[in-house]
Amino acid sequence: MSESPANQDVPRTVLLRGGTVHSPADPFATAMVVERGQVAWVGSEGAADAFADGVDEVVRLDGALVTPAFTDAHVHTTATGLALTGLDLTRARTLAEALDLVRGHAAAHPGDRVLLGHGWDAARWPEQRPPSRAELDEATGGRPLYLTRVDVHSAVVTSALLALVPGLAGHPDAPLTGADHHAARRTAHGALTPGQRTEAQRAALRHAASLGIGSVHECAGPDISGEDDFAGLLALAAGEPGPRVFGYWAEQVAGPRDAARIRALGAIGAAGDLFVDGALGSHTACLHTPYADADHTGTAYLDARAVADHVAACTEAGLQAGFHAIGDAAVTHVVEGVREAARKLGLDRVRASRHRVEHAEMLNPETIGAFAELGLTASVQPAFDAAWGGEDGMYARRLGPERARTLNPYAALLRAGVPLALGSDSPVTPLDPWGTVRAAAFHRTLEHRVSVRAAFTAHTRGGWRAVGRDDAGTLVPGAPADYVVWRTGELVVQAPDERVARWSTDPRSGTPGLPDLTPGTDLPEVLRTVVGGHTVFARPNE
Repeated sequence: MSESPANQDVPRTVLLRGGTVHSPADPFATAMVVERGQVAWVGSEGAADAFADGVDEVVRLDGALVTPAFTDAHVHTTATGLALTGLDLTRARTLAEALDLVRGHAAAHPGDRVLLGHGWDAARWPEQRPPSRAELDEATGGRPLYLTRVDVHSAVVTSALLALVPGLAGHPDAPLTGADHHAARRTAHGALTPGQRTEAQRAALRHAASLGIGSVHECAGPDISGEDDFAGLLALAAGEPGPRVFGYWAEQVAGPRDAARIRALGAIGAAGDLFVDGALGSHTACLHTPYADADHTGTAYLDARAVADHVAACTEAGLQAGFHAIGDAAVTHVVEGVREAARKLGLDRVRASRHRVEHAEMLNPETIGAFAELGLTASVQPAFDAAWGGEDGMYARRLGPERARTLNPYAALLRAGVPLALGSDSPVTPLDPWGTVRAAAFHRTLEHRVSVRAAFTAHTRGGWRAVGRDDAGTLVPGAPADYVVWRTGELVVQAPDERVARWSTDPRSGTPGLPDLTPGTDLPEVLRTVVGGHTVFARPNE
């Protein structure tokens, strides 16, 4: 885990004044002092005069907004960097466009041992099918190519790539899923040079900083990125200015020796994408009843017993556990398993460990109640609903409109007292913190919407709480000085219930405002991102 920004010199003492500081310590604050990498004071413009002569630097905000930096609670950093710098098919509107992008990328990278790409989504194309192996062979000139679907739970490959993967030479011409996909990914990513991997990671972290993200939770594991990739990322984050990286390693723990090895990797938990199931788009999320557009219920990789064993071993070792679970049957496996571990070890011990569940899309009142009972954190991605929700979206095609409307019930989770941590699952959906907050506040299903303030808290303080830190993610004295300066318009209070919104804008409520995130409005622009008192991004000419 990298908890400190790279430049280890003592940060300067800085006074920021003349703006709006989003702080629960003072809802009307206009100034803030940062000292030795921590917030030292927040308050009014008049009181700031007393600090002006004793600081190293005065930053005049000129009306800008200062907020805590965002934490993206679910990121795949190397894959994000590869998508940013390489073959990205998320913008392809047809199969033909996707194949043209593959041809162009292959021509531009004649020296790459394996071509890597991401983001195809046949559900959005008029052809309604992925590229065939023959089409990819032609587009690449017969070179090895590994190309992930947008959800990264299946992939299409060329014949040349398939020939490099032991045991897959005769695989049918269909997207790879499950163990076959993991084997192909290991082979493809194994062809990256250390330099290529580092540059991809650096690109992803720099991009995150430019968006106001001060911390990311790297969700790695043996079926995702490999130990060298994980160790390289943590070393990079510790050695260069940029966002903090909290690393999770998704491997099952059977006892103290496994836990010690995972800690030795630098991981803070055996969590993240420890797969209980797959994804809805790839028909691999595990359901109680069949898909509306397929005659099966998906794939279960772990059952309740395996979940219970993992949680019990992690709890006894003092290690955070967690799982990837999307379908309702997968979520049931997690709940039953964690509850069994709690019966064995005691509920208080399990709750204190703050185990987490990634995605947790298909929930019902019983499983939501179980999350609250067991102290599980829901690490969720609101951009999934923005991309695939709605009456005509992918969720409705996979599940039928009625079941699709139950997905991602953020308001019910918050009402039950379930902690939320927001993220992107990048590169599945892009790093986009304000867009993520907007997606939660303007959920396609009205009853699942939460206030902008609640979503913002889940994307800042919620991410820190998910790693066991209650002292961060907010601008109060003593908190880490991880903050962002934004250019934005009028600050407002937005809530699904207009009565709440009206009261919240009354000065007597003491509720600090946030940018207007109504769909169609411009999102705030980053002027500066600061981590631990060190600037890790500054907009040119600002």
